[in-house]
Amino acid sequence: MHTRATALLAAAILTLTLAACGDSDDGSASASADTGDKKVKVTFIQGVAGDPFYETMACGAKAEAAKDNVDLTIQGAKNWDVSLQIPLLNSVIAAKPDALFIAPNDSQALVQPLKQATSAGIKVVLVDTTLSDTSFVASAIASDNVKGGEVAADALAKLIGEKGPVLLVGGQPGVSTAEARQKGFEDGLKKYPNITYLGNVFTSNGVAKISQLVSAQLAAHPDLVGIFALSTDQSEGANNAVKAAGKAGQVKVVGFDAGPTQVEQLRNGVVQALVAQQPAQIGVDGVQQAAFAARGETVQKEIGTDSTVITADNVDSPDVKKYLYTTTCS
Repeated sequence: MHTRATALLAAAILTLTLAACGDSDDGSASASADTGDKKVKVTFIQGVAGDPFYETMACGAKAEAAKDNVDLTIQGAKNWDVSLQIPLLNSVIAAKPDALFIAPNDSQALVQPLKQATSAGIKVVLVDTTLSDTSFVASAIASDNVKGGEVAADALAKLIGEKGPVLLVGGQPGVSTAEARQKGFEDGLKKYPNITYLGNVFTSNGVAKISQLVSAQLAAHPDLVGIFALSTDQSEGANNAVKAAGKAGQVKVVGFDAGPTQVEQLRNGVVQALVAQQPAQIGVDGVQQAAFAARGETVQKEIGTDSTVITADNVDSPDVKKYLYTTTCS
Protein backbone atom coordinates (compact mmCIF):
# COMPACT_ATOMS: atom_id res chain seq x y z
CA MET A 1 0.00 0.00 0.00
CA HIS A 2 2.84 2.33 0.90
CA THR A 3 4.65 1.40 -2.30
CA ARG A 4 1.52 2.03 -4.35
CA ALA A 5 0.94 5.41 -2.67
CA THR A 6 4.52 6.39 -3.36
CA ALA A 7 4.13 5.45 -7.00
CA LEU A 8 0.91 7.42 -7.29
CA LEU A 9 2.54 10.41 -5.64
CA ALA A 10 5.50 10.22 -8.01
CA ALA A 11 3.16 10.05 -10.99
CA ALA A 12 1.25 13.06 -9.74
CA ILE A 13 4.46 15.02 -9.25
CA LEU A 14 5.60 14.09 -12.78
CA THR A 15 2.23 15.17 -14.21
CA LEU A 16 2.41 18.50 -12.40
CA THR A 17 5.99 19.03 -13.53
CA LEU A 18 5.08 18.35 -17.16
CA ALA A 19 2.07 20.66 -16.86
CA ALA A 20 4.25 23.37 -15.39
CA CYS A 21 6.71 22.97 -18.27
CA GLY A 22 3.82 23.16 -20.68
CA ASP A 23 2.60 26.36 -19.06
CA SER A 24 6.10 27.83 -19.32
CA ASP A 25 6.30 27.04 -23.03
CA ASP A 26 2.87 28.56 -23.65
CA GLY A 27 3.89 31.68 -21.74
CA SER A 28 7.06 32.09 -23.78
CA ALA A 29 5.16 31.67 -27.02
CA SER A 30 2.60 34.20 -25.86
CA ALA A 31 5.30 36.69 -24.88
CA SER A 32 7.06 36.39 -28.22
CA ALA A 33 3.75 36.94 -29.98
CA ASP A 34 2.89 39.94 -27.82
CA THR A 35 2.23 42.84 -30.19
CA GLY A 36 4.07 45.20 -27.88
CA ASP A 37 7.33 43.35 -28.64
CA LYS A 38 6.82 43.21 -32.38
CA LYS A 39 9.40 45.17 -34.34
CA VAL A 40 7.76 47.52 -36.81
CA LYS A 41 9.05 49.61 -39.70
CA VAL A 42 8.09 53.28 -39.59
CA THR A 43 9.01 56.13 -41.95
CA PHE A 44 8.98 59.80 -40.95
CA ILE A 45 8.52 62.25 -43.84
CA GLN A 46 9.62 65.69 -42.67
CA GLY A 47 7.98 68.91 -43.80
CA VAL A 48 11.43 70.20 -44.80
CA ALA A 49 14.71 68.33 -44.39
CA GLY A 50 17.37 70.35 -42.59
CA ASP A 51 14.94 72.75 -40.95
CA PRO A 52 15.71 73.05 -37.20
CA PHE A 53 12.08 72.41 -36.27
CA TYR A 54 11.92 69.14 -38.20
CA GLU A 55 15.45 68.12 -37.28
CA THR A 56 14.54 68.51 -33.60
CA MET A 57 11.43 66.45 -34.29
CA ALA A 58 13.65 63.81 -35.88
CA CYS A 59 15.86 63.73 -32.78
CA GLY A 60 12.87 63.03 -30.58
CA ALA A 61 11.67 60.37 -33.01
CA LYS A 62 15.06 58.62 -33.12
CA ALA A 63 15.32 58.49 -29.34
CA GLU A 64 11.83 57.03 -29.01
CA ALA A 65 12.35 54.52 -31.84
CA ALA A 66 15.43 53.14 -30.10
CA LYS A 67 13.36 52.48 -26.96
CA ASP A 68 10.26 51.17 -28.69
CA ASN A 69 11.66 48.48 -31.03
CA VAL A 70 10.95 50.60 -34.12
CA ASP A 71 13.00 50.48 -37.31
CA LEU A 72 12.80 54.19 -38.19
CA THR A 73 13.60 55.77 -41.56
CA ILE A 74 13.60 59.56 -41.98
CA GLN A 75 13.16 61.32 -45.31
CA GLY A 76 12.30 64.81 -46.48
CA ALA A 77 12.63 67.24 -49.38
CA LYS A 78 14.94 70.24 -49.13
CA ASN A 79 12.10 72.70 -49.77
CA TRP A 80 8.52 73.02 -48.59
CA ASP A 81 7.05 71.96 -51.92
CA VAL A 82 4.11 69.62 -52.45
CA SER A 83 5.42 68.72 -55.93
CA LEU A 84 8.51 67.29 -54.22
CA GLN A 85 6.74 65.68 -51.28
CA ILE A 86 4.23 63.63 -53.26
CA PRO A 87 6.86 61.68 -55.29
CA LEU A 88 8.76 61.11 -52.04
CA LEU A 89 5.60 59.77 -50.41
CA ASN A 90 4.96 57.50 -53.38
CA SER A 91 8.43 55.99 -53.01
CA VAL A 92 7.76 55.39 -49.31
CA ILE A 93 4.46 53.66 -50.13
CA ALA A 94 6.31 51.43 -52.60
CA ALA A 95 8.73 50.44 -49.81
CA LYS A 96 5.73 49.30 -47.70
CA PRO A 97 6.60 50.30 -44.14
CA ASP A 98 4.16 49.26 -41.43
CA ALA A 99 3.35 52.90 -40.70
CA LEU A 100 4.41 56.40 -41.62
CA PHE A 101 4.08 59.80 -40.03
CA ILE A 102 4.25 62.93 -42.11
CA ALA A 103 4.02 66.72 -42.01
CA PRO A 104 1.89 67.32 -45.12
CA ASN A 105 3.04 70.24 -47.29
CA ASP A 106 -0.54 70.89 -48.43
CA SER A 107 -3.80 70.20 -46.64
CA GLN A 108 -5.65 69.28 -49.85
CA ALA A 109 -3.09 67.81 -52.25
CA LEU A 110 -1.82 65.14 -49.84
CA VAL A 111 -5.24 63.66 -49.05
CA GLN A 112 -5.45 61.23 -51.97
CA PRO A 113 -1.78 60.10 -51.86
CA LEU A 114 -2.10 59.36 -48.14
CA LYS A 115 -5.37 57.51 -48.71
CA GLN A 116 -3.42 55.37 -51.16
CA ALA A 117 -0.98 54.62 -48.35
CA THR A 118 -3.78 53.39 -46.10
CA SER A 119 -5.19 51.34 -48.99
CA ALA A 120 -1.77 49.66 -49.19
CA GLY A 121 -2.08 48.69 -45.52
CA ILE A 122 0.19 51.43 -44.19
CA LYS A 123 -0.97 53.22 -41.05
CA VAL A 124 -0.82 57.02 -41.38
CA VAL A 125 -0.11 59.55 -38.63
CA LEU A 126 0.04 63.33 -39.15
CA VAL A 127 2.50 65.57 -37.33
CA ASP A 128 2.61 69.37 -37.20
CA THR A 129 0.49 70.11 -40.28
CA THR A 130 -2.81 68.44 -41.04
CA LEU A 131 -5.26 67.63 -43.84
CA SER A 132 -8.70 68.83 -44.86
CA ASP A 133 -9.87 65.23 -44.34
CA THR A 134 -8.45 63.32 -41.37
CA SER A 135 -11.10 60.60 -41.22
CA PHE A 136 -8.70 57.92 -42.44
CA VAL A 137 -5.60 58.74 -40.38
CA ALA A 138 -4.72 56.92 -37.18
CA SER A 139 -3.61 59.99 -35.24
CA ALA A 140 -2.88 63.70 -35.68
CA ILE A 141 -0.28 65.42 -33.48
CA ALA A 142 0.31 69.17 -33.46
CA SER A 143 0.68 72.32 -31.43
CA ASP A 144 -2.39 74.48 -30.89
CA ASN A 145 -1.50 76.89 -33.69
CA VAL A 146 -4.56 79.11 -33.32
CA LYS A 147 -3.63 79.69 -29.70
CA GLY A 148 -0.03 80.27 -30.75
CA GLY A 149 -1.17 83.03 -33.10
CA GLU A 150 -3.23 84.64 -30.34
CA VAL A 151 -0.23 84.52 -27.99
CA ALA A 152 1.89 86.17 -30.68
CA ALA A 153 -0.69 88.96 -31.07
CA ASP A 154 -0.61 89.65 -27.34
CA ALA A 155 3.20 89.58 -27.23
CA LEU A 156 3.52 91.98 -30.19
CA ALA A 157 0.84 94.32 -28.84
CA LYS A 158 2.72 94.58 -25.55
CA LEU A 159 6.00 95.32 -27.34
CA ILE A 160 4.55 98.17 -29.44
CA GLY A 161 2.46 99.78 -26.71
CA GLU A 162 -0.77 98.50 -28.28
CA LYS A 163 -0.70 100.96 -31.19
CA GLY A 164 0.63 101.38 -34.71
CA PRO A 165 0.78 99.42 -38.00
CA VAL A 166 1.79 95.74 -37.91
CA LEU A 167 2.49 93.16 -40.59
CA LEU A 168 2.09 89.39 -40.78
CA VAL A 169 4.80 87.51 -42.69
CA GLY A 170 3.15 84.24 -43.65
CA GLY A 171 3.68 80.99 -45.46
CA GLN A 172 2.11 79.46 -48.51
CA PRO A 173 -1.66 79.06 -48.94
CA GLY A 174 -2.86 75.55 -48.11
CA VAL A 175 -0.42 75.09 -45.21
CA SER A 176 -2.63 74.29 -42.23
CA THR A 177 -0.29 75.58 -39.54
CA ALA A 178 0.18 78.94 -41.28
CA GLU A 179 -3.55 79.33 -41.76
CA ALA A 180 -4.24 78.51 -38.11
CA ARG A 181 -1.56 80.91 -36.81
CA GLN A 182 -2.84 83.65 -39.10
CA LYS A 183 -6.38 83.16 -37.79
CA GLY A 184 -5.21 83.25 -34.18
CA PHE A 185 -3.11 86.36 -34.80
CA GLU A 186 -5.87 88.23 -36.60
CA ASP A 187 -8.43 87.28 -33.96
CA GLY A 188 -6.02 88.32 -31.23
CA LEU A 189 -5.46 91.75 -32.76
CA LYS A 190 -9.17 92.53 -32.53
CA LYS A 191 -8.65 93.26 -28.84
CA TYR A 192 -6.39 96.20 -29.74
CA PRO A 193 -8.32 98.96 -31.56
CA ASN A 194 -5.27 101.20 -31.95
CA ILE A 195 -3.28 98.61 -33.88
CA THR A 196 -3.57 98.81 -37.67
CA TYR A 197 -3.28 95.45 -39.38
CA LEU A 198 -1.56 95.75 -42.77
CA GLY A 199 -2.31 92.16 -43.78
CA ASN A 200 -0.40 89.03 -44.64
CA VAL A 201 2.59 88.80 -46.95
CA PHE A 202 2.55 85.33 -48.50
CA THR A 203 6.13 84.25 -48.92
CA SER A 204 7.93 81.84 -51.20
CA ASN A 205 10.72 79.43 -50.30
CA GLY A 206 14.06 80.74 -49.18
CA VAL A 207 15.20 83.20 -46.51
CA ALA A 208 16.68 85.59 -49.11
CA LYS A 209 13.39 85.91 -51.01
CA ILE A 210 11.46 86.40 -47.78
CA SER A 211 13.90 89.12 -46.74
CA GLN A 212 13.36 90.91 -50.07
CA LEU A 213 9.57 90.87 -49.63
CA VAL A 214 9.79 92.21 -46.08
CA SER A 215 12.29 94.88 -47.16
CA ALA A 216 9.74 96.08 -49.73
CA GLN A 217 7.08 96.30 -47.02
CA LEU A 218 9.41 98.26 -44.74
CA ALA A 219 10.03 100.74 -47.56
CA ALA A 220 6.32 101.01 -48.37
CA HIS A 221 5.34 101.50 -44.71
CA PRO A 222 8.02 103.58 -42.96
CA ASP A 223 5.76 103.85 -39.89
CA LEU A 224 5.64 100.05 -39.45
CA VAL A 225 6.18 99.18 -35.80
CA GLY A 226 5.68 95.41 -35.59
CA ILE A 227 5.99 92.12 -37.47
CA PHE A 228 4.78 88.62 -36.69
CA ALA A 229 6.62 85.94 -38.70
CA LEU A 230 4.94 82.55 -38.95
CA SER A 231 7.87 80.09 -38.97
CA THR A 232 11.64 79.71 -38.98
CA ASP A 233 12.40 80.90 -42.53
CA GLN A 234 9.85 83.72 -42.32
CA SER A 235 11.28 84.80 -38.97
CA GLU A 236 14.87 84.74 -40.18
CA GLY A 237 13.99 86.58 -43.39
CA ALA A 238 12.02 89.25 -41.52
CA ASN A 239 14.80 89.70 -38.99
CA ASN A 240 17.41 90.08 -41.73
CA ALA A 241 15.28 92.71 -43.50
CA VAL A 242 14.73 94.70 -40.32
CA LYS A 243 18.43 94.61 -39.52
CA ALA A 244 19.39 95.64 -43.08
CA ALA A 245 16.98 98.59 -42.88
CA GLY A 246 18.72 99.79 -39.72
CA LYS A 247 15.52 99.30 -37.71
CA ALA A 248 16.57 96.52 -35.35
CA GLY A 249 14.82 97.16 -32.06
CA GLN A 250 12.74 99.93 -33.60
CA VAL A 251 10.47 97.53 -35.51
CA LYS A 252 9.47 94.88 -32.99
CA VAL A 253 9.52 91.31 -34.29
CA VAL A 254 7.76 88.27 -32.87
CA GLY A 255 8.78 85.04 -34.56
CA PHE A 256 7.24 81.58 -34.49
CA ASP A 257 9.71 78.77 -33.72
CA ALA A 258 13.07 78.85 -31.96
CA GLY A 259 15.83 77.60 -34.22
CA PRO A 260 19.48 78.44 -33.45
CA THR A 261 19.45 81.46 -35.75
CA GLN A 262 16.22 82.82 -34.25
CA VAL A 263 17.56 82.39 -30.70
CA GLU A 264 20.80 84.17 -31.64
CA GLN A 265 18.80 87.05 -33.10
CA LEU A 266 16.74 87.14 -29.92
CA ARG A 267 19.88 87.43 -27.85
CA ASN A 268 21.14 90.20 -30.15
CA GLY A 269 17.93 92.21 -29.92
CA VAL A 270 16.89 91.87 -33.58
CA VAL A 271 13.82 89.87 -32.55
CA GLN A 272 12.05 90.57 -29.29
CA ALA A 273 10.03 87.38 -28.73
CA LEU A 274 9.66 83.85 -30.08
CA VAL A 275 6.63 81.58 -29.83
CA ALA A 276 8.25 78.16 -29.55
CA GLN A 277 6.76 74.69 -29.92
CA GLN A 278 7.96 71.28 -28.68
CA PRO A 279 9.04 69.48 -31.87
CA ALA A 280 11.03 66.81 -30.01
CA GLN A 281 7.87 65.79 -28.14
CA ILE A 282 5.93 65.73 -31.41
CA GLY A 283 8.57 63.33 -32.77
CA VAL A 284 8.24 61.09 -29.71
CA ASP A 285 4.46 61.07 -30.03
CA GLY A 286 4.71 60.40 -33.78
CA VAL A 287 6.78 57.26 -33.28
CA GLN A 288 4.58 56.05 -30.42
CA GLN A 289 1.29 56.47 -32.26
CA ALA A 290 2.65 55.03 -35.52
CA ALA A 291 3.94 51.98 -33.64
CA PHE A 292 0.67 51.56 -31.74
CA ALA A 293 -1.28 51.71 -35.01
CA ALA A 294 1.05 49.24 -36.75
CA ARG A 295 0.72 46.78 -33.85
CA GLY A 296 -3.05 47.06 -33.71
CA GLU A 297 -2.97 48.77 -30.34
CA THR A 298 -5.09 51.70 -29.18
CA VAL A 299 -4.04 55.06 -30.61
CA GLN A 300 -4.92 58.59 -29.54
CA LYS A 301 -6.79 60.28 -32.40
CA GLU A 302 -5.58 63.79 -31.57
CA ILE A 303 -2.65 64.98 -29.47
CA GLY A 304 -1.91 68.62 -28.72
CA THR A 305 1.51 69.84 -27.59
CA ASP A 306 2.38 72.96 -25.64
CA SER A 307 4.12 76.18 -26.70
CA THR A 308 5.67 79.10 -24.84
CA VAL A 309 6.88 82.66 -25.39
CA ILE A 310 10.65 83.08 -25.21
CA THR A 311 12.25 86.47 -24.56
CA ALA A 312 15.76 87.64 -23.78
CA ASP A 313 14.81 87.55 -20.11
CA ASN A 314 13.93 83.85 -19.98
CA VAL A 315 15.88 82.27 -22.87
CA ASP A 316 18.49 80.81 -20.50
CA SER A 317 15.95 79.44 -18.02
CA PRO A 318 16.06 75.64 -17.55
CA ASP A 319 12.29 75.54 -18.06
CA VAL A 320 12.69 77.03 -21.53
CA LYS A 321 15.47 74.72 -22.73
CA LYS A 322 13.05 72.02 -23.94
CA TYR A 323 11.54 74.57 -26.35
CA LEU A 324 14.81 75.41 -28.14
CA TYR A 325 15.43 73.70 -31.47
CA THR A 326 18.59 72.08 -32.75
CA THR A 327 20.13 70.81 -35.99
CA THR A 328 22.04 67.92 -34.41
CA CYS A 329 20.91 65.27 -31.94
CA SER A 330 22.77 65.20 -28.63
